[in-house]
Amino acid sequence: MQQRLTKFSLSGAIIALLFGLLLVMAPQEVFAMHVMEGFLPPMWALAWWLAFLPCLAMGLVRLRQIVQEESHQKILLALCGAFIFVLSALKIPSVTGSCSHPTGVALAVILFGPSVVAVLGAIVLLFQALLLAHGGITTLGANGMSMAVIGPLVGYLIWRFSCKMGMRKDIGVFLCAFVADIVTYAVTSIQLGVAFPDPQLGMGAAILKFMGIFCMTQLPIAVAEGLLTVLIYDQLVKRQLIQARSF
Repeated sequence: MQQRLTKFSLSGAIIALLFGLLLVMAPQEVFAMHVMEGFLPPMWALAWWLAFLPCLAMGLVRLRQIVQEESHQKILLALCGAFIFVLSALKIPSVTGSCSHPTGVALAVILFGPSVVAVLGAIVLLFQALLLAHGGITTLGANGMSMAVIGPLVGYLIWRFSCKMGMRKDIGVFLCAFVADIVTYAVTSIQLGVAFPDPQLGMGAAILKFMGIFCMTQLPIAVAEGLLTVLIYDQLVKRQLIQARSF
């Protein structure tokens, strides 16, 4: 099993590396759905960092436990991290010159739980900010809360619910990925709406405006991400690299 897992993960890592190099060499637009560097007012950037740091600390504790108990899980952790990096680096044009993209967090949520995703997401967001001009350091706390904490947590609750209700595993995986993706963008819209309220109508109108900007492209993206996550999960189960997870 260890050899099969290593072989499968090595192939995925090579693909992710080549794709990452392509992204680095390709021209990049910085007006992507990750909140860009310097875009948030300093007060809000600091507030989101302070909210994200405890989640990151809990994730590090959980990650250490996993590695100590089952060292062979390092390969799966790397695979999940590469999956998040590749999918969240795909920037698809949306309206008003902005971009949307998948998040890729559901696979890690299902295999390791939501706390670990805070660590994987932080690493991915850091590399994307430094190498791809996607997101930023000052806004990493806000992006981490949306993509690596709240989105994965809600997706995990959906996964647990689907398992307890006896749903088919492929349906549960799809719902987990779909909901985590949509919630990520809802949270980002809230972050932008409270930081930049509408001068006449206030925060609520601003939040709805930001949600409306991305919903046209994000809904089909979330469906596609759900289907892709199902395919990856099924392959891992069929190759006996993981056991079908349930609660």
